[in-house]
Amino acid sequence: MPIIITGGGQRLGLACAKALVAQGYDVVITYRKTREDIAALEEQGITCLQADFSTSTGVDTFIATIKSRYSALGGIIHNASEWAAEEGCADTGLLMEKMWQVHVFAPYRINLAFEALLCAGSEQDGQADIIHMTDYVVEKGSDKHIAYAASKAGLANLTSSFAKRFAPKVKVNAIAPSLLMFNESDDDEYRNKALNKSLLRKAPGEQEGVMAVQYILGSRYMTGRTLSLDGGRHLV
Repeated sequence: MPIIITGGGQRLGLACAKALVAQGYDVVITYRKTREDIAALEEQGITCLQADFSTSTGVDTFIATIKSRYSALGGIIHNASEWAAEEGCADTGLLMEKMWQVHVFAPYRINLAFEALLCAGSEQDGQADIIHMTDYVVEKGSDKHIAYAASKAGLANLTSSFAKRFAPKVKVNAIAPSLLMFNESDDDEYRNKALNKSLLRKAPGEQEGVMAVQYILGSRYMTGRTLSLDGGRHLV
């Protein structure tokens, strides 16, 4: 049975897809923009679907596609994300709508639409999973990314609600990372400043997130909880 990873064409989502397919999972990823490496991923056995969760139509199309192809699901990892700030934004109303569309409305609708598929997967395999990728910023808020932080907090709250709704057949958990990896364009000043925000002062890489996903998928007794990957940032 497939595990779906939204936003699985790059960074953490991509690392998770490669790790899970190597473990023998049937992996389906979504990607928003056409990428050169999609063909290579498909050669590795990863099913790749183009999907845009920033619109209701995009969500509808994705839901219809999955329902037409599969009768059961092993899980879905909501990793698709949009990072945007208020600074320089000409329309903060549209910004807030976009953040909530991608991080809350899309996962909400997808979870409800796939309830029967996930329950069918649980009956076949003993359990099924939903994992919400939230963010450390949910705990602290952000003066520069207010809409983003609010929407990730909304996603975090969905974790508790869906854990109650889908129990005992489907486990629903969240992973809340802070800094896991840098972008190539990040300069030394930014990197040093970011590293000093946590007690461990390191960027552990995407494998830290991969291990968290693997732990949740392997657990038989965890639901409605959040794994925080912040290097002790909450204590600084």
